[in-house]
Amino acid sequence: MEKEIVFGILALAIFLFSWGKLRHDLVAIICLLLLVITGLIPADESFNGFAHPAVITVAMILIVSHGLAKSGLIEWLAKLLMEKNFPFTVQLAILCGMVCIASAFMNNVGALAMTMPLAIHIANKNGESPSSYLMPISFASLLGGMTTLIGTPPNIIISTFMAEQGGEKFSMFDFAPVGVGLAIIGLLFIVLVGWRFVPKRASNDDEKNKFKIDDYITEVQIVEDSKLIDEPHRSIHQFTKGNIQILNIIRGGQMTYAPSRNFVFRENDVITIQGDPDDIKSFIDDSKTTLVGKEKETGKEVKPENILLVEAVVMSNSNIINTTAAKLYLSYRYGINLLAISRQNQKISKRIDHVKFQVGDVLLVQGDQDKVDEAIERMGCLPLADRELNLGQPKKILLSVGIFTLSLALIISGLLPVQIAFTLAALLMVIFKIFPIRELYKSIDWPVIILLGALLPLGTALETSGGASWIAEKLLTFKDSMPAWTILGLVLIITMCLSDIINNAATVVLMAPIAVNIASGMQVNIEPFLMAVAVGGSCAFLTPIGHQSNTLVMGPGGYKFTDYLRLGAPLEVILILVGIPLILLFWPL
Repeated sequence: MEKEIVFGILALAIFLFSWGKLRHDLVAIICLLLLVITGLIPADESFNGFAHPAVITVAMILIVSHGLAKSGLIEWLAKLLMEKNFPFTVQLAILCGMVCIASAFMNNVGALAMTMPLAIHIANKNGESPSSYLMPISFASLLGGMTTLIGTPPNIIISTFMAEQGGEKFSMFDFAPVGVGLAIIGLLFIVLVGWRFVPKRASNDDEKNKFKIDDYITEVQIVEDSKLIDEPHRSIHQFTKGNIQILNIIRGGQMTYAPSRNFVFRENDVITIQGDPDDIKSFIDDSKTTLVGKEKETGKEVKPENILLVEAVVMSNSNIINTTAAKLYLSYRYGINLLAISRQNQKISKRIDHVKFQVGDVLLVQGDQDKVDEAIERMGCLPLADRELNLGQPKKILLSVGIFTLSLALIISGLLPVQIAFTLAALLMVIFKIFPIRELYKSIDWPVIILLGALLPLGTALETSGGASWIAEKLLTFKDSMPAWTILGLVLIITMCLSDIINNAATVVLMAPIAVNIASGMQVNIEPFLMAVAVGGSCAFLTPIGHQSNTLVMGPGGYKFTDYLRLGAPLEVILILVGIPLILLFWPL
């Protein structure tokens, strides 16, 4: 009966993960509570997963990654690329290579987030669509993660799982022979062929030197000295020059959609407009109107020179999803004003402070320069291209790289285990002020930590209940009619498919015990099967929900859900065809 209960909880977890209405960490907590309630996990052992070395390691790596990001290392390395006029494929190769290498030693999302502004600036400079760059570098961040122990949480989980099976932990570069080979093949495909499958979502014919996220939707008010007062709607063309669309007009709390050409504007009317940020600015200047958001109070007097406009993308784990600016009291709670929203492939018919935020929305917010970054972080959003790059401070770059190198040396030499070495690195980064101590805990992606700590017992229950061995037995029925490498390939493919719909760490937690049981049933080494699970867990290329990196580029790149299949499907096929021989070459059965 225990096995059936575990399968029921597992099916519920996969459904909730795929459904996407609940955050991954909440799903993991639900599963943990069900395991305790049904008696599969003793209550006094229910939170042992949070003391697991893999959980501690992931948390410390996130802190160290934050330190490397704050040092300005990637921006400094990118300065040469910005100054050179390389052809598109060379630029793409350098960007993908840069984010791939960075992802091998730091958090995937952190490496991508540091590289995105650079890609956007290059698109702006060369008149290319940002979508041509963003999906390729997102995929490159996933490829880079599979090359080292610390590149991605699945590798850390696999390493500790290997030790629990009585073997030796995978070391820092044990993943490199397979991971580097796959990363090179994957990058070659993306740079030489794959980028052609990525749709160009922004036109560059008339806006050659502009980066266009997408048309923003914002609200402007007709103030006392506005040129629109007493003017009919038909005369607005002289101010918009055809580049601004009037969506609706609000007067006295009443909204008029698609106003007629004879509609006459009055003072205090609020107009909802849609257009490029530069065109919106020109319209406001020419018509002498005012952004509605700028009239709001943030509860603190600030000088105009201390006010910043920042673009931020709503992430999949954001706490503002499915709520509105009005309900959140953005100005009061976060000290920022929402000025505009950009949402791909969807019209917005409500007032912007009553629009429910969705994953991938790009928000234009205004706030005090001392508070706006913290506010965006608290909202669970990620700042987008600043239009100006922060090239970092050489002293901090040297310190951060030195601390990171020291931690790697301690791990490789065997003097300290990985979780202790990176705890030391995180401590040193705070002591040497690579980043302020108040950012120490903010740099940890807590939903991922909760997910790991709460879900690890499910993997244990799957094994102890006999569920993993039962699944393995079903797959092993093919061993007499199929060669061993096809069973290995089947494990790789199943893991890939799961990672496209649920969190990659959760995928590995569930698949690792199954892979071990399959290897034991075939009486072969478990290393190649665990390596297949590690590789499959990093191959979330088919959807924007499989990995945060894919979600991050969806809004700015203007991608649709199905766009990921166009590049991701052939890439996954190539990685399967190359991955199986590589695994068998370096980790024989």
